Amino acid sequence: MYTEKLTSVKHPFEPVVDKNSRILILGSFPSVKSRENMFYYGHPQNRFWRMLADIVKADVPQTIEDKKNLILSNGFALWDTLAMCEIHASADSSIRHEVPNDIPGLVKQYGIEAIMFNGNAAYRYFEKYYGKDDGLEGIIKKALPSTSPANAACSYERLVGEWGSAVNELKEKILKEKRY
Repeated sequence: MYTEKLTSVKHPFEPVVDKNSRILILGSFPSVKSRENMFYYGHPQNRFWRMLADIVKADVPQTIEDKKNLILSNGFALWDTLAMCEIHASADSSIRHEVPNDIPGLVKQYGIEAIMFNGNAAYRYFEKYYGKDDGLEGIIKKALPSTSPANAACSYERLVGEWGSAVNELKEKILKEKRY
């Protein structure tokens, strides 16, 4: 049982998605730094933005607008599994009394074809709330290593390799089925 003081926090920002989004990238819940910066993956040591830019062969985005453009111009959407929770600092392991986001609603509204999970916590919470009968039959789901600085055991090269392979594989499958 987690013994540190927990704070009740509501997710502070909207999903990044548009009508061209086909692959949804889901995190668990924004870190303290992300909440302070008012955007996803805001911790300076989080490798998400650099990794994604390397995979799609783009410049590393610096502003929130650049980050949104990187996501949307490459057919991605970006959100988190949880809408609200009690949490200590940024520790996913401390999360309690969580409330999920309406992921099936977003997927259906925008025609999302695949979901990539940024780390085990995002996948675990998705499975807890939508894994049994999620109404998302036919949606490809892929859990990937977390880009968080807390996952320092995973090298940057491994992140780029695994995420890059997953992106290419998912885009290929979607194209093959003429869904991309």
